[in-house]
Amino acid sequence: MTKDDIAAVVSKQREFFKSAATLPVAYRIEALKKLKDAVKRNEKRISQAIEADLGKSAFESYMCETGLVLSEISYMLRHIRAYAKEKTVITPLPQFASRSFVKPMPYGVTLIMSPWNYPFLLTMDPLVDAIAAGNTAVVKPSAYSPATSKIIKEILESVFDSKYVAVITGGRSENSYLLEEKFDYIFFTGSKVVGTYVMEKAAAHLTPVTLELGGKSPCIIDKSANLKLAARRICFGKYLNCGQTCVAPDYVLCDVTVKDEFLEYFKAEVKKQYSENSLNNASCGKIINEKHFDRLIGLINKSKVVLGGKSERASLKIEPTVLDNVTFDDAVMQEEIFGPILPVITVDNTQQAINIVNDNAKPLALYIFATDKKIINKVTAECAFGGGCINDTIIHLATSGMGFGGVGESGMGAYHGKTGFDTFSHKKSIVDKKNFIDLPMRYQPYRAINGKIIRMFLR
Repeated sequence: MTKDDIAAVVSKQREFFKSAATLPVAYRIEALKKLKDAVKRNEKRISQAIEADLGKSAFESYMCETGLVLSEISYMLRHIRAYAKEKTVITPLPQFASRSFVKPMPYGVTLIMSPWNYPFLLTMDPLVDAIAAGNTAVVKPSAYSPATSKIIKEILESVFDSKYVAVITGGRSENSYLLEEKFDYIFFTGSKVVGTYVMEKAAAHLTPVTLELGGKSPCIIDKSANLKLAARRICFGKYLNCGQTCVAPDYVLCDVTVKDEFLEYFKAEVKKQYSENSLNNASCGKIINEKHFDRLIGLINKSKVVLGGKSERASLKIEPTVLDNVTFDDAVMQEEIFGPILPVITVDNTQQAINIVNDNAKPLALYIFATDKKIINKVTAECAFGGGCINDTIIHLATSGMGFGGVGESGMGAYHGKTGFDTFSHKKSIVDKKNFIDLPMRYQPYRAINGKIIRMFLR
């Protein structure tokens, strides 16, 4: 699309939002119901599109994308009326007689920019929250996942007029044109580099943003951990979607006393979940493109491979790979991996692991495997991270009852459930002052007795 085409879309949405059509909760509910029905009708086509882009199986597509979108819609439909209600709060006595309340209001015209790694989920989930909060939305899916972007466009255009929800496909030019426009809110999911650019462009219009980024999410294995179960759950979280998950365990910090035992369990678990020859396993996904494939191959230090390491350029597949005796000087520790490579770093104790985490950029996720409650409490209290799990991986992002987001370099803001509704809402603080009484103490001329009364209330 041209710059003028995109400007026209934004202008149409602004006029539509000004009409107040999206403000009634009943309108939002109807929109969410239509979206839910359309997703259900197109479930097979969504799965086929995700498979074309990322090689995901139908089971994984539903578990990690389509099913989670349907779950978010269902959650919003159950709670939207309560979330949209104004909430009465306590009024201080000096403001007698009045009612104080907080009234949620949609921001207006929003921009949602999504990535390629979970192309359906990470487009539709924030859209659900934006619609529930009463906004219009311009959706920009990734050019790296064209099949999924195409089905997203078809679904949304079949359900909504572009003055309400519009889909803009394309690449860098379209991204640039969009970010030149003035939006009322921008929701971006992607890399730190692009997130910095998005924030810079948003600043020109003083537009608030949510940035869902990433980073190197650590997985700490304490000596008290159930190692066999830890191996199983870390294997699931690391190699899901071929490692192309923003909250995948990026590296392991393992207590020296249990590292060898953990690695034996982990090797067995990889073979169990992905077979002896994962390159021929149809359930294993693929790397998104050759650029990322080559980048990942460059991170594999063959002298440190203790499992996997093989690859197949024709299918863009890389075996689930483990690197041992890794240090922070290795190439694999210089960037977010975003692929099926797991570096293992040995630590003397969990305190050392905590120090390592806190000496590096704040991660999007952190995972602690331990049965010692003191250790668990110490890690969760002292380490800064967006969110995470105790004795599991990944699953915290699938809970609508709590927000999902980063901190520091891994992002700002959060969404899912009520947190998502609040993200796309401005909460207006309003005092409704009554007319039947008007206390004179605040008005000039000020008198000593009025000062005494004020001091009596304000202390």
